[in-house]
Amino acid sequence: MNLVDQIKENGIVAVIRGSSADNIVSIAHALKRGGVKTLEITVETPRVLSLIEKVSEELGDEVIVGAGTVLDPETARAAIMAGARFIFSPTTNTETIKMAKRYGVVSIPGALTPTEIITAYEHGADMIKVFPANVFGPGYIKDIHGPMPHIPLMPTGGLDTGNVGDYIRAGAVAAGIGSSLVNTKLPVTEEYLADIEAKAGQFVQAVAEARS
Repeated sequence: MNLVDQIKENGIVAVIRGSSADNIVSIAHALKRGGVKTLEITVETPRVLSLIEKVSEELGDEVIVGAGTVLDPETARAAIMAGARFIFSPTTNTETIKMAKRYGVVSIPGALTPTEIITAYEHGADMIKVFPANVFGPGYIKDIHGPMPHIPLMPTGGLDTGNVGDYIRAGAVAAGIGSSLVNTKLPVTEEYLADIEAKAGQFVQAVAEARS
C-alpha cells in the first residue's frame, strides 16, 4: 500500500500545533495508541525540524509524520530533509507542490474554491486539503465531488467528533483535526495524554462508522 492510500485508510490526520521537544513524542504515542497514525507537525512551531526528526526516529513506521502550514518550497525541502513524508499547506503554491514531488513525498495543498482545487490537482497534488472546511460544511464536499469525483478531498478546519462522520459520508477520503484533538496550550500531563488517546479513538470510530 502506498503512502497516499495509507493516509486515506488511517482516515484522521492529527494537526499538532505549538508542541515542544518535551512533549511531542508523548503526544505522538498517545495518538498512536488511540488509533491516529498520521501526524502533521506545523512548521511555525519553534525548532520544528528537530521535532519532525525526533518523532520520525522514535516511532519509525508506526506513524506517518509530515509537515504542516508549509507556505514555500524552501520550507518544504527543509522539512523533507528532516524526515517529513508529506507536505501540508493552507494554500496552493505550485512551487511547493513541485518540491514535494521532486523528493517523492506526498503533497496536500490547501484550496477552497473549485478553481483552486482543480489547479492544485493539475499541478500534481495527491490530495486537496479543503480549508477552512467549516465555512461551507459537509454539503460542500458533496457538491465539489459532483463535477470532480476523481479528486481526493480532505476537509480541515472546524471538524470534531460530532461532524467528522458527516464529512466522510459526503465523500471526504480523510479529515484533518486540530485543537479538538490536540490542544498544546493545555499542560501535557498524564491525564491529558489519556484524554488525547481517548479522543483519538473517538475520531477513528466516527470515521469507521461513517464508512460502514
